[in-house]
Amino acid sequence: MKKHIAAFLVISIAVSALGFAQQITKFAVVDTNKVYQAYFRNSAPVRNYESKKEEFQNELDKQIVELQRLNDKKIEYERSGNEAEAMKLESQITKKTDFINEYTNAKNTELDSLKKSLQDNNAFYRQLYDTLARVAESGGYSMIMNLQEANAVLWYSPSVDITDQVISQLGL
Repeated sequence: MKKHIAAFLVISIAVSALGFAQQITKFAVVDTNKVYQAYFRNSAPVRNYESKKEEFQNELDKQIVELQRLNDKKIEYERSGNEAEAMKLESQITKKTDFINEYTNAKNTELDSLKKSLQDNNAFYRQLYDTLARVAESGGYSMIMNLQEANAVLWYSPSVDITDQVISQLGL
């Protein structure tokens, strides 16, 4: 009987230890800045922003080449003594310069607005938090900490960094 009680106690302690072991809190960390960059580098809105930025720069380059051509032609007219043609070109140069300045201001405002909307993208954060919840539940994590929070994480083992897993789950 004593053997049965001793065996029962050993089994009870083992079962309790297993139960206790399963209750250990499991932490993970995520570099949200890295996730954010991966998401927006591959997102349609960022590609649209980059496309508009490139389009703007190409048009600006074209306008500057045209302005330089007008300036060169004006210098030729001045050297040859054709002041009337040089004055006509001066007027065109002023108009072209004003157009370039207005175009640049308008496009920079447009690009700034697009950039701000990218930075304030709530859809990204909803998707990030949903993905973090799925990764936490599937990995058995009780808590996921953000590496960007000042003084929140003093040290961590690379084995608890799930950043790449989150990026993969986001499909990036």
